[in-house]
Amino acid sequence: MTQSAIDDRNADQIAYWNGPGGKHWTERQELQDIVLKPVSEVLINRAAVKAGETVVDIGCGCGATSFDLLRAVGPAGQVTGVDISEPMLGRARELAPGGAPVEFVLADATVYPFAPASADLLFSRFGVMFFAQPSDSFANMRKALRPGGRLVFACWRTPRDNPWMMIGLKEAYKFVPKLPEMKPDDPGPFSFADEERVRRILGDAGFTGIGLARVDLALDIATGRGLEAAIETVLAIGPTSRALENQPADKVEAATQSIRTVLATHQKGETIPLGGSIWIVTATNGT
Repeated sequence: MTQSAIDDRNADQIAYWNGPGGKHWTERQELQDIVLKPVSEVLINRAAVKAGETVVDIGCGCGATSFDLLRAVGPAGQVTGVDISEPMLGRARELAPGGAPVEFVLADATVYPFAPASADLLFSRFGVMFFAQPSDSFANMRKALRPGGRLVFACWRTPRDNPWMMIGLKEAYKFVPKLPEMKPDDPGPFSFADEERVRRILGDAGFTGIGLARVDLALDIATGRGLEAAIETVLAIGPTSRALENQPADKVEAATQSIRTVLATHQKGETIPLGGSIWIVTATNGT
């Protein structure tokens, strides 16, 4: 499938999510959906999706949230999942129930020509923090909303508030060089951690009634399968995996042992619940 028009400023992210990022997430789709299920549940609840609504799911990935939304809107509704990752959308299409009112579009939401004023809800679970110029992206996405339409998305708060992602990285840094330091506004998982920045971006994009609600969660990185499964999660996806990529085998092994020791202190039965913290962001298309 051919990628539609893209904003060149997003080219690095598009390459990553069609390369190693998309590959890793697609391979671990089922397990990552389990890890992030608590986020999806609270986000769907806050979105207050109604039967018959039309929803656009931005950064839908392998489709988990699109299918949650599909169950909420029912057969009279419509869900469109949009993502820049062809491998992840391929998995979403494989999992989609036949004949259901759901479609998946390979597109850069910064420039994609959304059908104007066609959607009741613009929704995202961690799919909106990677735009190079997010105010431009949100302004374009807002065009898809009807007057009074809703925006609801989840984004990560600070690294300090998310030990589930950072605990392994702290151990890895004892043995391998640190990743290049990112500026607070650089596209990435924590680029929307600052409340004032989020408000400014959405205000510049034309949204009104902007609200951010903090939600703290426990995420089981072991997915109920014990310590070794938790280590596999840490090493497969996220900052720890990037830090250890292409490092000497002895360094990786030493880091893995250190991670194992730390995670064992958090083990509860076959689970390893670690803290996660998100913003649930809401806004309205007031025009």
